[in-house]
Amino acid sequence: MISLNKVGKEFRRDRWGVKDISFTIDKGEFVVLTGPSGAGKTTLMKLLSFEQQPSTGELLLEGRANGRVKKRELPYVRRRIGVVFQDFRLLPDRTAYENVAFVLRATGAGRKGLHRRVVRALALVGLSGRGDAMPSELSGGEQQRIGLARAIVSDPFLVLADEPTGNLDDDNKREVFKILRKVAAGGTAVLVATHDLNVAREFRARTLILDKGRLVKDAPAGSESEAALAAVAPHVSRPVRTGMNV
Repeated sequence: MISLNKVGKEFRRDRWGVKDISFTIDKGEFVVLTGPSGAGKTTLMKLLSFEQQPSTGELLLEGRANGRVKKRELPYVRRRIGVVFQDFRLLPDRTAYENVAFVLRATGAGRKGLHRRVVRALALVGLSGRGDAMPSELSGGEQQRIGLARAIVSDPFLVLADEPTGNLDDDNKREVFKILRKVAAGGTAVLVATHDLNVAREFRARTLILDKGRLVKDAPAGSESEAALAAVAPHVSRPVRTGMNV
C-alpha cells in the first residue's frame, strides 16, 4: 500500500508545492492524478518517487516512510518504483531490447533470467517483434511503449507515469492507458498524472484532483465517478490560497 498522511512540500516560507495531502493506493489499483497546470502534480510525483522529501506529514511505500529512508537505502527502495516519462528518455544508441535490459543491469540484476524478463516486458506492451529496433526507427507510440516496458521490467510495486501521453495522438494515448490498466490488473499499483479529465472519464478510473496544491476531490472508480468529475471540474480553476505549486 502507498499511504500519504497530511503530506506537504514547502519550497520556502509559506510557499507550498502541495499541502495537507492524504490518500492511500492499494496494490493493483489504477489511479489518475489530474488538475490544471501548477496544481502540484509534478511535486507530488517527485515525493512519491522518493526524489524529494516531504516538509510535513508522512508518506509510506510498503510500510517504509520516505522521510526515514537512509541515503544508502534509496537505490533499493527506488527499485520498487517504475517511472514513465512524457519525453520517453530512451538511450538513442541502444536497441529497444537493450533499453529495457539496461534497467535490470543498472539495479544489479544477475544475468540469469534477464532475457526472459525483458522478453516478457516487451510482450506485455505489444512489441515482441521490435526488440532489435533503434529508438530512431520507432514511432512515438512505440517509443513510449518501450518506456512502459522499461518501467515494469523489474516487477515494481508502484508505477508512476507523469503525463505519459502528452506527446501522443489519441489512438496511441488510448493504447498506453490500456497497457497501464493491464499492468494494474497484474497487481502493480499505477498512478498516472495527466491534465486531461477526459482520460479519467473514458477509463472510469479512480481520480485524484489537485488544485493549487491541495487535494480537492477523490472520485471513486466506476460510473459514479462521472458525476463527481463533472461536479468538481469548475472547482479546478478556482483559486485556493496555498502558495507556489510546481
